[in-house]
Amino acid sequence: MANESMSWWESHKPTKRRIIQLYSALLYNAYVKGFAKGQIFTGKSKAVCVPGLNCYSCPRAAFACPLGSLQNALGSLNKNIGFYVFGIILLYGMLLGRTICGWLCPIGLIQELIYKLPTPKLKKSRLTRFLSYLKYVILIVFVILVPIYYGIFRGIPVPGFCKYICPAGTLEGAMGMLPKNPQWLSMLGLIFTQKFIIMVIVILACIFCYRSFCRFLCPLGAIYGLFNGLSIIGIKVDHGKCNNCGACVRKCKMDVKRVGDHECIHCGQCSAYCNQKAISFSNSKLKKMEKPLIILSVVLLISLIVWTNIISPSAKNEDNQESEYISASVPIGYNVGERLADFEATCIDGSTFKLSENEGKIVYINLWATYCGPCVKELPEFVAFYHEHEEDVAVLAVHANLTTEDVNEYVSEKKWDIPIAIDDENEGIFSIVNGSDALPQTIVLNKKGEVIYNQVGSVSAEIIENLYQQAKE
Repeated sequence: MANESMSWWESHKPTKRRIIQLYSALLYNAYVKGFAKGQIFTGKSKAVCVPGLNCYSCPRAAFACPLGSLQNALGSLNKNIGFYVFGIILLYGMLLGRTICGWLCPIGLIQELIYKLPTPKLKKSRLTRFLSYLKYVILIVFVILVPIYYGIFRGIPVPGFCKYICPAGTLEGAMGMLPKNPQWLSMLGLIFTQKFIIMVIVILACIFCYRSFCRFLCPLGAIYGLFNGLSIIGIKVDHGKCNNCGACVRKCKMDVKRVGDHECIHCGQCSAYCNQKAISFSNSKLKKMEKPLIILSVVLLISLIVWTNIISPSAKNEDNQESEYISASVPIGYNVGERLADFEATCIDGSTFKLSENEGKIVYINLWATYCGPCVKELPEFVAFYHEHEEDVAVLAVHANLTTEDVNEYVSEKKWDIPIAIDDENEGIFSIVNGSDALPQTIVLNKKGEVIYNQVGSVSAEIIENLYQQAKE
């Protein structure tokens, strides 16, 4: 029985690569409370890009996605150059190339697990090799040209791939957030429907075709593939031992023409088919440090989970809504009929906005971001409305704490002269008002300080005025 048990374990135990894939997925998504709360983590680590594709809007994500950050940086080229984003992608590429795809990408792991479903499989062919170049077209059009066009000619950063295509964003972000935010369903439109269809097609394709998204659609893999010949860590071939039998290329499920080319994800499986032992990883120095690295990795993961879920100021703000700004008869909260917890925000012009000091006025709080097209279009309506009703209305625009450019400079150029603050971990206004990642969002309080409106979505001048009349009643 012991021998049978050992035999089963030997044949089913996870490989080193699978363990590292699982570890990366846990590390990238350390905010374990995310799905339970239906909110994303907004701590300082969200300014850091991880190597693999992992949607920023996933409720568990503790870091930023390099692809989303790159698009925002390109969309802001008319204002500034995103040296950090370009530099970090260059660093990842030079160090690892597409080893990131094979070992460190959660979406790659999901695809491989889906492919394990017992169905007939589509083998690689000239067609799949041809389709593998589609991701370079997507990279040029949706990741580079669309953000640059909207940023320069429209003044609005639009992450084209994230907005129109990315099935990872739909799967990790939307599907993770909707169960706890069913009110969003009424606001989903044509673009979401399009992305949902793309997600379903990609998932079905991954059942029959190995890593379909990775091979045909992923622009991040296309970028890293450009570095495969230069990367420090990855699969290398000893040409002195190689007899050019071609077994490595025939057995590989990716559309490679040779080991280590732009389609190779450096998974290392080809080394098992090489009778000449000519294929190996160029990381001998790392093998000597394997045990210390394992210990360090475990400590890092535990520390990150504790930080994002317990210690981080943003985590504390979600659970600590205590305030003196509470009526004995009206519960504190963010739903209609409740009162918001009091807060004080430092505005970008140096002034302060304290909610309790505006009791007796109708208060509008607008959540926005420079990279949100609808936000930028509707903010002038709030500016005009504020100046029309300045005596009995208070307006605060709160920019999300993810900034892709200088918000102060942006506002100055637009000449918006209403109180504008940038949300951060200490103030946590987004947490107090149940702020969404789907911007814009508007919250309206009547003169008693009670919430009469709290919804995601654009508002027109007519809606703003109607809410004003409703708040006066």
